[in-house]
Amino acid sequence: MKDLKYLFAYTVPISAYLSFASTGIWTYSAVFFAFIVIPTLDFLTGETKDNFSDEDASYKKTKWIFDLMLYLNVPIVFGLIYIIFTNIQSQHYETYELVGLVLSSGILLATNGINVAHELGHRQPYFERFLSKLLYLPCLYMHFYIEHNFGHHLKVATPEDGATARYKQTLYSFWLTSVTRQYSSAWKIQMQLLKRQGLSFFSIKNDMLWYHFIQSIYLIGIYGLFSFDVMIYAVLIGIVSFLFLECINYIEHYGLIRFKTESGRYERVQPHHSWNSNFNIGRITLYELTRHSDHHYKSTKKYQILNSYDQSPTLPLGYPASILMSLIPPIWFWVMNPRVPKAMKSPSEHA
Repeated sequence: MKDLKYLFAYTVPISAYLSFASTGIWTYSAVFFAFIVIPTLDFLTGETKDNFSDEDASYKKTKWIFDLMLYLNVPIVFGLIYIIFTNIQSQHYETYELVGLVLSSGILLATNGINVAHELGHRQPYFERFLSKLLYLPCLYMHFYIEHNFGHHLKVATPEDGATARYKQTLYSFWLTSVTRQYSSAWKIQMQLLKRQGLSFFSIKNDMLWYHFIQSIYLIGIYGLFSFDVMIYAVLIGIVSFLFLECINYIEHYGLIRFKTESGRYERVQPHHSWNSNFNIGRITLYELTRHSDHHYKSTKKYQILNSYDQSPTLPLGYPASILMSLIPPIWFWVMNPRVPKAMKSPSEHA
C-alpha cells in the first residue's frame, strides 16, 4: 500500500477539475489546494528523512506501478485541458473567475505536466521521452527538454546556468533571466549538436525547429477547434505553468554555487549544490522532486528511490510554502540568506 502513496499526486488534477466545474471564488480551487491545503498538510505531517536500503531500492526501481502512475498523467492532463477549453468556449466568466481558471490550469500544467515531463525526460526509453515532450507541449516549453538535460544538469550552480538564481536575486528578476537564458541556451546546445553531426540549421534533426512548429500547430489547432479567445487562454496557461516551473527552479538552487578546482574546471555536482525538502505531502505530490539534491547528484535515478542527504542544504518549508515566500522578496531574503553557506556568498574568494 505504501507504493500507492503517489496516487496523492492526482489530488492536484482533482482540485483543477473542481475549479473547471465551478464558478465564482471556487474557480480558485486548485490555488487554494496547492497553496493552503498542501502547506497545512506538510506542517501537520512533518518531514521524513529515511532512505531505502539497497535491496528495497533495487526492488522499487523496477516496479511497474511507479511508471504507470507517471504515464496516467498524460490522459489526465490533456483530458482536463479539453474540459476547460470547452468551458471557456461555451460559458461566460467574469474577469476574476478567468484569473482563477488561468491560475488553476497553470498549477495543473506545472505539477502534473512539466514536473512529470521532467521526470520522464531523464529516462532512456523513447516512449518515455516522447511522453515527456508531449507534456511539455501545452506548457509551450518544449525547448526545456534540451536545455534541462544537456545544459542545466551540466552547469547547475555556476554563473553559466540560467536556471540557478544568484544570491540576493529576486524571483521576478529571475523569471526574466531564467526564461530568456534557458531559451537561448537551448538554441546554442541544438546548434552544437547539429554541428557535431555535420548537419545544417534546416536539418530534420533540428529539434528546436520541430518544437516551434509543433507548438504553433497546437495553438492553431485550438483556434480551429474552439476560438481565438480559447487560443489566448491556452497561451496564458502555458505562460503561468512555466513561470511556476521557474519558481521551483528559483527555490531549488537559490544562492548555491560550485567552486572551480585548481584545474580551472568546476567541481563535480554534489548533494550540497541543491536545496532539499523532506516535507511528506509535498514530496509525494511532486513525485519526490523535492529531494532535488539526489536528483542532481544522480540524475538518472527514478523518483521513487531518491535519497535524502544530511549535507544537503534544507528548505525550512515545503515547496508550495517556499514558492509563496519567494513571491515576497524581503521575507525570502530574511529567511533564506542566512541559510546560504557563507563561502558561497563570496564566490570570488574561491575562483
